[in-house]
Amino acid sequence: MATLTVWKFNSDYGAEEALTKLTQLQKKHLIELQDAAIVTWKEGKKKPKTKQAHNLVAESSIDAAFWGYLLGLIFFVPFLGMAVGAATGALVGSLADYGIDDDFIKNVREKVTEGTSALFLLTGQVTLDKVEDAFKGETAELIQSNLTKEQEEKLQEHFSVD
Repeated sequence: MATLTVWKFNSDYGAEEALTKLTQLQKKHLIELQDAAIVTWKEGKKKPKTKQAHNLVAESSIDAAFWGYLLGLIFFVPFLGMAVGAATGALVGSLADYGIDDDFIKNVREKVTEGTSALFLLTGQVTLDKVEDAFKGETAELIQSNLTKEQEEKLQEHFSVD
């Protein structure tokens, strides 16, 4: 079963540094990174930049459509205004099947702001104590949504690479 987590960092470079560290931990078989995306919101910018992490695994379990869909809904739909209000409801409803609900979206939207960054991870097995040790002294806030096996299968069915 996969776990979707969102880590918020109080700098616009924190997510990049954390992903670098997690990639090293994956090489030691302490964490299974299935996919990731990074949001960077520099000071003075009106909106964040997003990017999918590549080459975490030989073949990503989810393609860019999922990350674009999720990150667009969280960070870019609010900038589009009320004209897309009805469509937003439909988008949120479709993600609820994957364990991502209104509260998840609202929390991430409120916490990831100008001058911060976020790391969105889809992970498998984790040797939690070793990963926690590697991040001792780091400052990050974790917003976590655990996906059930059924939610993971639905997510992969709709967003998997063919």
